[in-house]
Amino acid sequence: MTDSATPIGDIAFSFEDRLAQVLAEARKRSRTVSAQYGQLWDSLTHMATGGKLIRPRMLLDAHAALGGRDEHAAVDAACAMQLLHIALVIHDDVIDNDTIRRGEATISGEFASEAMSRGALRRDANAWGIATSILGGDLILTLSHSLLARLDIEDTKRRAILDIFDDTVVESAAGEHSDVWLSLHLEGANSPDVLAMVDQKTAVYSFQAPLLIAAVLAGADSGLIDDLANISRQIGVIYQLRDDVLGLFGDERETGKSNVSDLREGKETLLITFARSDPSWPEVHTLFGDRMLSNADGDRLRKVIEESGALVFVESMITQRCENLYRLIGEAALPPALSNQLIQLTSDASSRTA
Repeated sequence: MTDSATPIGDIAFSFEDRLAQVLAEARKRSRTVSAQYGQLWDSLTHMATGGKLIRPRMLLDAHAALGGRDEHAAVDAACAMQLLHIALVIHDDVIDNDTIRRGEATISGEFASEAMSRGALRRDANAWGIATSILGGDLILTLSHSLLARLDIEDTKRRAILDIFDDTVVESAAGEHSDVWLSLHLEGANSPDVLAMVDQKTAVYSFQAPLLIAAVLAGADSGLIDDLANISRQIGVIYQLRDDVLGLFGDERETGKSNVSDLREGKETLLITFARSDPSWPEVHTLFGDRMLSNADGDRLRKVIEESGALVFVESMITQRCENLYRLIGEAALPPALSNQLIQLTSDASSRTA
């Protein structure tokens, strides 16, 4: 890091201020439309400013580690990454019919519940909640893109960043599309299918985009950017594999998510793909994807999955991928601060409990 670089603590503080400012401006415009529209922006603001802010902090840390000097642009880009995350989460909740996330009502759940409390029929209230979620996700996605398009940097950098953003949205949509298709169980899924879906749906927007945008802003060369693209996608796969394990075997008090929701949804993960080959699977296969799955039947399914060896298999894959990735990071020509950051990211992704 260069001596003139802003301390990361100061950057992080200004990031939170800037994100609040961007959202406040949007909320101010909404007040002239309707009370419901203002309420939507209040809910969007609550979502966007909560959580661990992993993606924006990743971008800011990488930008600083690479000696980047465009602190203001990096902060706006970090805000854009947080908003992109929120937009995709909102749309994902609609696709999965989720009304609760981490113990709080989703946008659709919140607005549907309020409509019913005011006398709307359940069907109409749910339609209102879904419509509000879709529009909210669209608004936040557009705001994310707008921030990047307005970055006060040289044109070649801005175009490169917009290309990264466009590719990220395209791949993330493709991954989500594949995820829904695999959940229909119309074709037999194999491990490469599932890993390809994970790579597109999670790795690109959660890890690759923030790190590549940071590298472009810092003026990194193409070789370093290529290394980051490879490393970041592998971190993302590890992150999602751990997420799938937590979805079935995690402590609900820590994850904030029911450990039967993925089973009810019929989510095709590497755990399920492996368990399908077990002789006990036919005894429970009709339970998988049952929207009315009871907790007791969820326990039955989980027991078959674990006894098939699927959990051990996925855990060993996570361990092996981490070892390979640590080696890859060590061999890449990266600044020491960035190498340490990526090693920590890999460790956190593989060992997290929530």
